[in-house]
Amino acid sequence: MNVTLFIDVIYIIIVILACLRIIYDTESSAKTLAYVLLAIFIPVAGMGFYFIFGINYRKRLIYSKKLVKDEVKLKELNERIISYSARNLKKNAMEVGDGKSLVNLLMNDTLSPLTDGNSVKVLINGEQKFPEVLDTLRKAEHHIHLEYYIYEDDVIGNQIKDILIQKAKQGVEVRFIYDDFGSRSIRKKVVKELRNAGVEAYPFNRVRLLFFANRINYRNHRKIIIVDGNCGFIGGINISDRYINSQDDMGKLYWRDTHLRIDGPGILYLQHTFLCDWNFCSGQTIQLDGLYYDQIRYDTNVSVQIAAGGPDSPASTIMLSFLKAINLAKDEILLTTPYFVPGESIINALKVAVMGGVQVKILVPGFSDSYWVNAAAWSYYDELLKTGVEIYIYKKGFIHAKSMVIDKHMSILGTANMDHRSFDLNFEVNAIVYAREFAEQLCKFFFDDIQLAEKLNLDDVSSKHVFRRLSERLGRLLSPLL
Repeated sequence: MNVTLFIDVIYIIIVILACLRIIYDTESSAKTLAYVLLAIFIPVAGMGFYFIFGINYRKRLIYSKKLVKDEVKLKELNERIISYSARNLKKNAMEVGDGKSLVNLLMNDTLSPLTDGNSVKVLINGEQKFPEVLDTLRKAEHHIHLEYYIYEDDVIGNQIKDILIQKAKQGVEVRFIYDDFGSRSIRKKVVKELRNAGVEAYPFNRVRLLFFANRINYRNHRKIIIVDGNCGFIGGINISDRYINSQDDMGKLYWRDTHLRIDGPGILYLQHTFLCDWNFCSGQTIQLDGLYYDQIRYDTNVSVQIAAGGPDSPASTIMLSFLKAINLAKDEILLTTPYFVPGESIINALKVAVMGGVQVKILVPGFSDSYWVNAAAWSYYDELLKTGVEIYIYKKGFIHAKSMVIDKHMSILGTANMDHRSFDLNFEVNAIVYAREFAEQLCKFFFDDIQLAEKLNLDDVSSKHVFRRLSERLGRLLSPLL
Protein backbone atom coordinates (compact mmCIF):
# COMPACT_ATOMS: atom_id res chain seq x y z
CA MET A 1 0.00 0.00 0.00
CA ASN A 2 1.51 3.33 -1.03
CA VAL A 3 1.65 6.30 1.33
CA THR A 4 -1.11 8.29 -0.40
CA LEU A 5 -3.58 5.40 -0.26
CA PHE A 6 -2.68 4.76 3.38
CA ILE A 7 -3.37 8.41 4.29
CA ASP A 8 -6.69 8.30 2.40
CA VAL A 9 -7.79 5.19 4.29
CA ILE A 10 -6.82 6.70 7.64
CA TYR A 11 -8.68 9.91 6.79
CA ILE A 12 -11.84 7.99 5.79
CA ILE A 13 -11.72 6.06 9.06
CA ILE A 14 -11.34 9.33 11.01
CA VAL A 15 -14.30 10.87 9.13
CA ILE A 16 -16.46 7.80 9.84
CA LEU A 17 -15.53 7.90 13.54
CA ALA A 18 -16.24 11.65 13.68
CA CYS A 19 -19.64 11.13 12.03
CA LEU A 20 -20.50 8.35 14.47
CA ARG A 21 -19.53 10.65 17.33
CA ILE A 22 -21.75 13.42 15.91
CA ILE A 23 -24.71 11.06 15.45
CA TYR A 24 -24.35 9.68 18.97
CA ASP A 25 -23.71 13.00 20.69
CA THR A 26 -26.09 15.41 18.93
CA GLU A 27 -29.78 15.25 19.88
CA SER A 28 -31.18 17.56 17.20
CA SER A 29 -31.56 15.88 13.80
CA ALA A 30 -31.06 19.24 12.07
CA LYS A 31 -27.79 19.81 13.89
CA THR A 32 -26.70 16.22 13.29
CA LEU A 33 -27.21 16.57 9.55
CA ALA A 34 -25.44 19.94 9.44
CA TYR A 35 -22.39 18.70 11.34
CA VAL A 36 -22.18 15.44 9.37
CA LEU A 37 -22.28 17.34 6.08
CA LEU A 38 -19.54 19.65 7.35
CA ALA A 39 -17.39 16.71 8.40
CA ILE A 40 -17.80 14.95 5.04
CA PHE A 41 -17.63 17.80 2.55
CA ILE A 42 -15.19 20.19 4.23
CA PRO A 43 -12.02 18.17 4.86
CA VAL A 44 -10.46 18.56 8.31
CA ALA A 45 -12.01 22.01 8.91
CA GLY A 46 -15.51 20.55 9.10
CA MET A 47 -14.52 18.09 11.80
CA GLY A 48 -12.54 20.80 13.56
CA PHE A 49 -15.59 23.07 13.59
CA TYR A 50 -17.65 20.36 15.30
CA PHE A 51 -15.08 19.59 17.97
CA ILE A 52 -14.59 23.30 18.68
CA PHE A 53 -18.24 24.36 18.64
CA GLY A 54 -20.46 21.30 18.52
CA ILE A 55 -19.78 19.15 21.58
CA ASN A 56 -23.08 18.49 23.34
CA TYR A 57 -22.72 19.50 26.97
CA ARG A 58 -26.34 18.55 27.68
CA LYS A 59 -25.16 14.93 27.81
CA ARG A 60 -22.27 15.70 30.16
CA LEU A 61 -23.38 18.08 32.92
CA ILE A 62 -20.80 20.81 33.45
CA TYR A 63 -21.47 21.02 37.17
CA SER A 64 -23.85 19.87 39.85
CA LYS A 65 -26.69 22.24 40.71
CA LYS A 66 -27.01 20.74 44.19
CA LEU A 67 -26.25 23.47 46.72
CA VAL A 68 -27.11 20.99 49.49
CA LYS A 69 -24.87 17.92 49.36
CA ASP A 70 -26.54 15.99 52.18
CA GLU A 71 -29.10 13.77 50.44
CA VAL A 72 -31.47 13.65 53.44
CA LYS A 73 -31.48 17.44 53.80
CA LEU A 74 -31.77 17.81 50.04
CA LYS A 75 -34.86 15.60 49.97
CA GLU A 76 -36.41 17.60 52.81
CA LEU A 77 -35.62 20.88 51.02
CA ASN A 78 -37.11 19.62 47.75
CA GLU A 79 -40.30 18.56 49.54
CA ARG A 80 -40.57 22.01 51.12
CA ILE A 81 -40.10 23.70 47.74
CA ILE A 82 -42.78 21.51 46.15
CA SER A 83 -45.20 22.22 49.01
CA TYR A 84 -44.38 25.97 48.93
CA SER A 85 -45.01 26.20 45.19
CA ALA A 86 -48.25 24.18 45.43
CA ARG A 87 -49.59 26.50 48.16
CA ASN A 88 -48.81 29.57 46.08
CA LEU A 89 -50.40 28.01 43.00
CA LYS A 90 -53.60 27.25 44.91
CA LYS A 91 -53.63 30.68 46.56
CA ASN A 92 -53.13 32.53 43.26
CA ALA A 93 -55.07 30.17 40.98
CA MET A 94 -57.19 32.96 39.52
CA GLU A 95 -54.23 35.15 38.55
CA VAL A 96 -52.12 32.27 37.26
CA GLY A 97 -55.07 30.85 35.31
CA ASP A 98 -54.07 28.50 32.50
CA GLY A 99 -50.44 29.13 33.40
CA LYS A 100 -50.74 26.32 35.93
CA SER A 101 -49.31 23.83 33.43
CA LEU A 102 -46.30 26.10 32.79
CA VAL A 103 -45.75 26.42 36.54
CA ASN A 104 -45.79 22.63 36.83
CA LEU A 105 -43.45 22.23 33.85
CA LEU A 106 -40.76 24.36 35.49
CA MET A 107 -41.26 22.69 38.86
CA ASN A 108 -40.90 19.24 37.32
CA ASP A 109 -37.94 20.29 35.16
CA THR A 110 -35.82 22.45 37.46
CA LEU A 111 -37.70 22.63 40.79
CA SER A 112 -38.16 26.37 40.28
CA PRO A 113 -41.06 27.38 42.58
CA LEU A 114 -43.93 29.73 41.92
CA THR A 115 -43.55 32.62 44.37
CA ASP A 116 -45.98 35.32 45.43
CA GLY A 117 -45.72 38.50 47.46
CA ASN A 118 -43.44 40.14 44.89
CA SER A 119 -43.13 43.67 43.59
CA VAL A 120 -42.06 44.04 39.94
CA LYS A 121 -40.99 47.05 37.91
CA VAL A 122 -40.24 47.19 34.19
CA LEU A 123 -37.22 49.30 33.18
CA ILE A 124 -36.91 50.63 29.64
CA ASN A 125 -33.40 51.05 28.20
CA GLY A 126 -30.25 51.91 30.09
CA GLU A 127 -31.68 55.33 30.91
CA GLN A 128 -34.08 53.70 33.38
CA LYS A 129 -32.11 50.63 34.39
CA PHE A 130 -28.75 52.06 35.40
CA PRO A 131 -29.93 54.84 37.77
CA GLU A 132 -32.06 52.23 39.55
CA VAL A 133 -29.15 49.77 39.71
CA LEU A 134 -26.67 52.36 40.95
CA ASP A 135 -29.03 53.50 43.70
CA THR A 136 -29.74 49.91 44.80
CA LEU A 137 -26.05 48.97 44.86
CA ARG A 138 -25.24 51.98 47.04
CA LYS A 139 -27.81 50.78 49.59
CA ALA A 140 -26.41 47.24 49.84
CA GLU A 141 -25.74 46.11 53.42
CA HIS A 142 -24.87 42.40 53.28
CA HIS A 143 -24.06 41.19 49.77
CA ILE A 144 -24.03 42.07 46.08
CA HIS A 145 -24.10 39.34 43.44
CA LEU A 146 -23.54 40.19 39.76
CA GLU A 147 -23.43 37.88 36.74
CA TYR A 148 -23.07 39.38 33.26
CA TYR A 149 -22.39 38.34 29.71
CA ILE A 150 -21.03 41.74 28.69
CA TYR A 151 -19.37 44.10 31.16
CA GLU A 152 -17.40 46.85 29.42
CA ASP A 153 -14.62 49.14 30.56
CA ASP A 154 -16.56 52.33 29.85
CA VAL A 155 -18.38 55.06 31.78
CA ILE A 156 -21.20 53.00 33.29
CA GLY A 157 -18.89 50.02 33.77
CA ASN A 158 -16.52 52.14 35.83
CA GLN A 159 -19.33 53.76 37.79
CA ILE A 160 -20.54 50.34 38.89
CA LYS A 161 -16.95 49.20 39.51
CA ASP A 162 -16.35 52.14 41.85
CA ILE A 163 -19.50 51.33 43.87
CA LEU A 164 -18.53 47.66 44.11
CA ILE A 165 -15.10 48.63 45.40
CA GLN A 166 -16.60 51.06 47.90
CA LYS A 167 -19.08 48.48 49.21
CA ALA A 168 -16.38 45.81 49.47
CA LYS A 169 -14.28 48.16 51.60
CA GLN A 170 -17.34 48.69 53.83
CA GLY A 171 -17.50 44.95 54.49
CA VAL A 172 -20.26 44.04 52.03
CA GLU A 173 -19.71 40.67 50.31
CA VAL A 174 -19.33 41.37 46.60
CA ARG A 175 -19.23 38.50 44.10
CA PHE A 176 -18.94 39.02 40.36
CA ILE A 177 -19.19 36.43 37.55
CA TYR A 178 -18.33 37.57 34.05
CA ASP A 179 -18.34 35.70 30.76
CA ASP A 180 -14.74 35.39 29.65
CA PHE A 181 -15.65 35.92 26.00
CA GLY A 182 -18.34 38.59 26.22
CA SER A 183 -16.48 40.62 28.89
CA ARG A 184 -12.98 40.21 27.51
CA SER A 185 -12.34 43.98 27.61
CA ILE A 186 -12.25 43.96 31.45
CA ARG A 187 -9.98 40.95 31.97
CA LYS A 188 -6.81 42.89 32.72
CA LYS A 189 -7.62 46.30 34.19
CA VAL A 190 -11.13 46.26 35.69
CA VAL A 191 -11.03 42.73 37.12
CA LYS A 192 -7.61 43.41 38.65
CA GLU A 193 -8.87 46.59 40.32
CA LEU A 194 -11.92 44.77 41.70
CA ARG A 195 -9.87 41.92 43.13
CA ASN A 196 -7.32 44.25 44.68
CA ALA A 197 -10.16 46.02 46.50
CA GLY A 198 -11.63 42.82 47.93
CA VAL A 199 -14.26 42.01 45.32
CA GLU A 200 -14.36 38.34 44.39
CA ALA A 201 -14.42 38.10 40.59
CA TYR A 202 -14.28 35.00 38.41
CA PRO A 203 -14.84 34.20 34.74
CA PHE A 204 -17.66 31.71 34.29
CA ASN A 205 -15.90 29.49 31.79
CA ARG A 206 -12.32 30.61 31.30
CA VAL A 207 -11.21 30.65 27.67
CA ARG A 208 -7.52 29.81 27.74
CA LEU A 209 -6.96 29.08 24.05
CA LEU A 210 -9.41 31.38 22.29
CA PHE A 211 -9.46 29.63 18.91
CA PHE A 212 -9.33 26.03 20.04
CA ALA A 213 -11.51 26.30 23.13
CA ASN A 214 -14.84 24.52 22.79
CA ARG A 215 -16.08 26.55 25.74
CA ILE A 216 -16.20 29.73 23.67
CA ASN A 217 -19.36 28.35 22.09
CA TYR A 218 -21.07 27.87 25.47
CA ARG A 219 -21.52 31.39 26.78
CA ASN A 220 -22.99 32.64 30.01
CA HIS A 221 -25.57 35.01 28.58
CA ARG A 222 -27.23 35.68 31.94
CA LYS A 223 -27.58 39.21 33.33
CA ILE A 224 -28.25 39.00 37.05
CA ILE A 225 -27.92 41.42 39.95
CA ILE A 226 -29.01 40.42 43.48
CA VAL A 227 -28.71 42.76 46.45
CA ASP A 228 -29.15 41.61 50.06
CA GLY A 229 -31.29 38.65 49.08
CA ASN A 230 -34.47 40.67 48.51
CA CYS A 231 -33.94 42.68 45.31
CA GLY A 232 -32.95 41.41 41.89
CA PHE A 233 -32.51 42.62 38.31
CA ILE A 234 -32.88 40.52 35.17
CA GLY A 235 -33.31 41.31 31.48
CA GLY A 236 -31.57 42.06 28.21
CA ILE A 237 -29.40 45.05 29.19
CA ASN A 238 -25.70 44.35 29.66
CA ILE A 239 -23.36 46.72 31.49
CA SER A 240 -22.29 48.95 28.62
CA ASP A 241 -22.70 52.56 27.52
CA ARG A 242 -24.30 51.40 24.27
CA TYR A 243 -27.58 50.79 26.15
CA ILE A 244 -27.80 54.43 27.26
CA ASN A 245 -29.41 56.70 24.66
CA SER A 246 -28.28 60.27 25.17
CA GLN A 247 -29.23 63.35 23.19
CA ASP A 248 -25.53 64.20 23.17
CA ASP A 249 -24.82 61.08 21.08
CA MET A 250 -26.77 62.05 17.98
CA GLY A 251 -24.80 59.76 15.66
CA LYS A 252 -25.02 56.76 17.96
CA LEU A 253 -27.24 53.77 17.19
CA TYR A 254 -30.42 53.82 19.29
CA TRP A 255 -30.73 50.73 21.53
CA ARG A 256 -34.20 49.69 22.64
CA ASP A 257 -34.12 47.16 25.47
CA THR A 258 -36.13 46.00 28.48
CA HIS A 259 -35.10 45.00 32.00
CA LEU A 260 -36.97 43.92 35.10
CA ARG A 261 -36.59 44.65 38.80
CA ILE A 262 -37.99 42.06 41.22
CA ASP A 263 -38.35 42.65 44.97
CA GLY A 264 -39.44 39.72 47.11
CA PRO A 265 -39.36 35.91 47.12
CA GLY A 266 -39.18 35.82 43.31
CA ILE A 267 -35.42 36.20 43.51
CA LEU A 268 -35.02 32.92 45.47
CA TYR A 269 -34.37 30.83 42.37
CA LEU A 270 -32.40 33.69 40.83
CA GLN A 271 -30.13 33.53 43.89
CA HIS A 272 -29.99 29.75 43.57
CA THR A 273 -28.93 30.06 39.92
CA PHE A 274 -26.22 32.57 40.79
CA LEU A 275 -24.79 30.50 43.64
CA CYS A 276 -24.69 27.34 41.50
CA ASP A 277 -22.76 29.28 38.86
CA TRP A 278 -20.56 30.80 41.56
CA ASN A 279 -19.61 27.49 43.13
CA PHE A 280 -18.74 26.16 39.68
CA CYS A 281 -16.46 28.97 38.58
CA SER A 282 -14.94 29.83 41.99
CA GLY A 283 -14.50 26.33 43.37
CA GLN A 284 -16.27 27.38 46.58
CA THR A 285 -19.22 25.62 48.26
CA ILE A 286 -21.52 28.44 49.33
CA GLN A 287 -24.97 27.28 50.45
CA LEU A 288 -28.32 28.97 49.89
CA ASP A 289 -29.33 29.90 53.44
CA GLY A 290 -30.82 32.79 55.38
CA LEU A 291 -27.71 34.90 54.82
CA TYR A 292 -28.44 35.08 51.10
CA TYR A 293 -32.22 35.06 51.11
CA ASP A 294 -34.29 37.61 53.00
CA GLN A 295 -37.93 36.46 53.00
CA ILE A 296 -39.40 39.91 52.57
CA ARG A 297 -42.88 40.11 51.00
CA TYR A 298 -44.77 42.96 49.39
CA ASP A 299 -48.40 44.02 49.35
CA THR A 300 -48.53 43.87 45.55
CA ASN A 301 -48.65 40.05 45.73
CA VAL A 302 -47.35 39.48 42.19
CA SER A 303 -46.60 35.84 41.28
CA VAL A 304 -43.15 35.24 39.74
CA GLN A 305 -41.34 32.11 38.58
CA ILE A 306 -37.80 31.84 37.18
CA ALA A 307 -36.82 29.73 34.16
CA ALA A 308 -33.07 29.07 34.03
CA GLY A 309 -31.45 26.78 31.48
CA GLY A 310 -28.21 26.02 29.73
CA PRO A 311 -26.30 23.40 27.76
CA ASP A 312 -25.80 21.40 30.95
CA SER A 313 -29.52 21.23 31.79
CA PRO A 314 -31.22 17.83 31.31
CA ALA A 315 -33.88 19.46 29.09
CA SER A 316 -34.08 22.59 26.95
CA THR A 317 -35.82 24.55 29.70
CA ILE A 318 -35.97 27.89 27.90
CA MET A 319 -37.37 26.47 24.67
CA LEU A 320 -39.91 24.28 26.49
CA SER A 321 -41.17 27.20 28.57
CA PHE A 322 -41.62 29.36 25.44
CA LEU A 323 -43.37 26.48 23.68
CA LYS A 324 -45.73 25.87 26.57
CA ALA A 325 -46.57 29.59 26.86
CA ILE A 326 -47.40 29.78 23.14
CA ASN A 327 -49.62 26.72 23.39
CA LEU A 328 -51.50 28.28 26.32
CA ALA A 329 -52.49 31.41 24.35
CA LYS A 330 -56.18 31.86 23.59
CA ASP A 331 -56.37 35.43 22.26
CA GLU A 332 -53.03 37.16 21.71
CA ILE A 333 -49.26 36.65 21.63
CA LEU A 334 -46.94 39.67 21.56
CA LEU A 335 -43.33 38.63 20.95
CA THR A 336 -40.25 40.86 20.86
CA THR A 337 -36.86 39.37 20.06
CA PRO A 338 -33.64 40.62 18.45
CA TYR A 339 -32.77 37.18 17.01
CA PHE A 340 -35.54 35.04 15.55
CA VAL A 341 -34.27 31.60 14.52
CA PRO A 342 -36.58 29.44 16.64
CA GLY A 343 -36.64 26.11 14.82
CA GLU A 344 -39.60 24.08 13.64
CA SER A 345 -41.22 23.42 17.05
CA ILE A 346 -41.76 27.12 17.84
CA ILE A 347 -42.66 27.97 14.24
CA ASN A 348 -45.32 25.26 14.14
CA ALA A 349 -46.65 26.33 17.56
CA LEU A 350 -47.06 29.91 16.31
CA LYS A 351 -48.78 28.73 13.14
CA VAL A 352 -51.13 26.48 15.13
CA ALA A 353 -51.94 29.40 17.45
CA VAL A 354 -52.89 31.65 14.53
CA MET A 355 -54.97 28.97 12.86
CA GLY A 356 -56.73 28.50 16.18
CA GLY A 357 -57.79 32.15 16.26
CA VAL A 358 -54.94 33.68 18.29
CA GLN A 359 -53.51 37.02 17.14
CA VAL A 360 -49.72 36.69 16.89
CA LYS A 361 -47.58 39.81 16.51
CA ILE A 362 -43.77 39.61 16.31
CA LEU A 363 -41.42 42.59 16.59
CA VAL A 364 -37.89 42.08 15.25
CA PRO A 365 -35.05 44.48 14.38
CA GLY A 366 -34.48 45.94 10.95
CA PHE A 367 -30.79 46.14 11.79
CA SER A 368 -28.91 43.04 12.92
CA ASP A 369 -25.30 42.57 14.01
CA SER A 370 -25.20 39.14 12.32
CA TYR A 371 -25.83 38.80 8.58
CA TRP A 372 -26.46 35.05 8.64
CA VAL A 373 -28.72 35.15 11.69
CA ASN A 374 -30.76 37.89 10.03
CA ALA A 375 -30.90 35.90 6.78
CA ALA A 376 -32.06 32.80 8.66
CA ALA A 377 -34.79 34.84 10.38
CA TRP A 378 -36.11 36.18 7.07
CA SER A 379 -36.40 32.63 5.75
CA TYR A 380 -39.23 32.03 8.25
CA TYR A 381 -41.24 35.18 7.54
CA ASP A 382 -42.88 33.97 4.33
CA GLU A 383 -44.59 30.94 5.87
CA LEU A 384 -45.56 32.87 9.00
CA LEU A 385 -47.12 35.71 7.01
CA LYS A 386 -49.08 33.25 4.88
CA THR A 387 -50.50 31.73 8.06
CA GLY A 388 -51.58 35.13 9.40
CA VAL A 389 -48.77 36.07 11.78
CA GLU A 390 -48.09 39.83 11.86
CA ILE A 391 -44.40 40.75 11.65
CA TYR A 392 -43.06 44.23 12.41
CA ILE A 393 -39.55 45.44 11.53
CA TYR A 394 -38.25 47.97 14.07
CA LYS A 395 -36.82 51.05 12.34
CA LYS A 396 -35.69 53.48 15.02
CA GLY A 397 -32.53 51.55 15.88
CA PHE A 398 -31.67 48.12 17.22
CA ILE A 399 -34.34 46.45 19.32
CA HIS A 400 -32.57 44.13 21.76
CA ALA A 401 -35.52 43.47 24.11
CA LYS A 402 -36.60 39.89 24.80
CA SER A 403 -40.19 39.58 25.95
CA MET A 404 -43.43 37.72 25.34
CA VAL A 405 -46.92 38.60 26.58
CA ILE A 406 -49.69 36.00 26.50
CA ASP A 407 -53.36 37.09 26.62
CA LYS A 408 -52.53 40.24 28.60
CA HIS A 409 -52.00 38.25 31.81
CA MET A 410 -48.73 36.27 31.56
CA SER A 411 -45.35 37.76 30.67
CA ILE A 412 -41.91 36.32 29.99
CA LEU A 413 -38.97 38.71 30.20
CA GLY A 414 -35.29 37.93 30.50
CA THR A 415 -32.05 37.20 28.71
CA ALA A 416 -33.09 34.53 26.19
CA ASN A 417 -33.49 35.23 22.49
CA MET A 418 -35.81 33.21 20.30
CA ASP A 419 -33.05 31.18 18.67
CA HIS A 420 -31.06 27.95 18.81
CA ARG A 421 -28.23 29.55 20.73
CA SER A 422 -30.46 30.59 23.64
CA PHE A 423 -32.27 27.23 23.56
CA ASP A 424 -29.22 24.95 23.46
CA LEU A 425 -25.88 26.74 23.75
CA ASN A 426 -26.12 29.71 26.11
CA PHE A 427 -26.74 29.82 29.85
CA GLU A 428 -29.93 31.89 30.07
CA VAL A 429 -32.51 33.01 32.63
CA ASN A 430 -36.05 34.39 32.22
CA ALA A 431 -38.65 35.65 34.66
CA ILE A 432 -42.28 34.63 34.19
CA VAL A 433 -44.71 37.11 35.73
CA TYR A 434 -48.36 36.21 36.31
CA ALA A 435 -49.92 39.65 36.77
CA ARG A 436 -52.47 41.31 34.52
CA GLU A 437 -51.45 44.88 35.36
CA PHE A 438 -47.80 44.14 34.57
CA ALA A 439 -48.74 42.35 31.32
CA GLU A 440 -50.87 45.30 30.22
CA GLN A 441 -47.91 47.58 30.85
CA LEU A 442 -45.68 45.44 28.61
CA CYS A 443 -48.46 45.43 25.99
CA LYS A 444 -48.44 49.21 25.97
CA PHE A 445 -44.68 49.28 25.40
CA PHE A 446 -45.08 46.75 22.58
CA PHE A 447 -47.68 48.82 20.77
CA ASP A 448 -45.61 51.96 21.29
CA ASP A 449 -42.67 50.16 19.68
CA ILE A 450 -44.57 48.99 16.62
CA GLN A 451 -45.44 52.62 15.95
CA LEU A 452 -41.73 52.91 15.16
CA ALA A 453 -41.76 49.79 13.00
CA GLU A 454 -42.79 48.77 9.50
CA LYS A 455 -45.36 46.02 9.10
CA LEU A 456 -44.26 43.33 6.65
CA ASN A 457 -46.57 42.03 3.96
CA LEU A 458 -46.29 39.09 1.59
CA ASP A 459 -45.07 41.31 -1.27
CA ASP A 460 -42.06 42.31 0.85
CA VAL A 461 -40.91 38.69 1.11
CA SER A 462 -42.20 37.21 -2.16
CA SER A 463 -40.49 39.75 -4.45
CA LYS A 464 -36.98 39.14 -3.16
CA HIS A 465 -34.06 38.57 -5.53
CA VAL A 466 -33.11 34.94 -6.14
CA PHE A 467 -29.67 35.44 -4.54
CA ARG A 468 -31.24 36.88 -1.40
CA ARG A 469 -33.53 33.87 -1.17
CA LEU A 470 -30.52 31.62 -1.56
CA SER A 471 -28.66 33.39 1.27
CA GLU A 472 -31.74 33.08 3.49
CA ARG A 473 -32.00 29.36 2.79
CA LEU A 474 -28.30 28.93 3.50
CA GLY A 475 -28.74 30.86 6.73
CA ARG A 476 -31.62 28.60 7.70
CA LEU A 477 -29.58 25.49 6.87
CA LEU A 478 -26.73 26.78 9.02
CA SER A 479 -29.03 28.08 11.79
CA PRO A 480 -28.38 25.14 14.15
CA LEU A 481 -24.72 26.17 14.07
CA LEU A 482 -25.16 29.94 14.46
